[in-house]
Amino acid sequence: MEVSDIAVLVGTFGGLQGIVETVKWWRGRKVQIRRDVADVAAKEGENFRKQVDWLEKRVLDRDAKIDRLYAELRQEQAARLDEMHKRHAAELALAEAEVKKCNKRRCPDREPPSDY
Repeated sequence: MEVSDIAVLVGTFGGLQGIVETVKWWRGRKVQIRRDVADVAAKEGENFRKQVDWLEKRVLDRDAKIDRLYAELRQEQAARLDEMHKRHAAELALAEAEVKKCNKRRCPDREPPSDY
């Protein structure tokens, strides 16, 4: 290879500046790889944080829904208990009326006699 051929090759690859850039790239390739890996890790971390935030929001929404359902359940249970108390009171009043009932036309001499 002659000097002119070497000069043509160096000129083709950007001259002296091309050689300097090639050396810079060669020396900085590991640093660039580390930067790329760090960028990918940062993006993965950001995606993970977004997913965690989304899941936390879903959990909070479901907790609120469960709280609403429990409140509605307790309200229904209270209404049923109230209805049961009213029915028991009515049954007691009916039983008391049954005991106080008079089997005759007039009640001065009651059958059965009562202490009421």
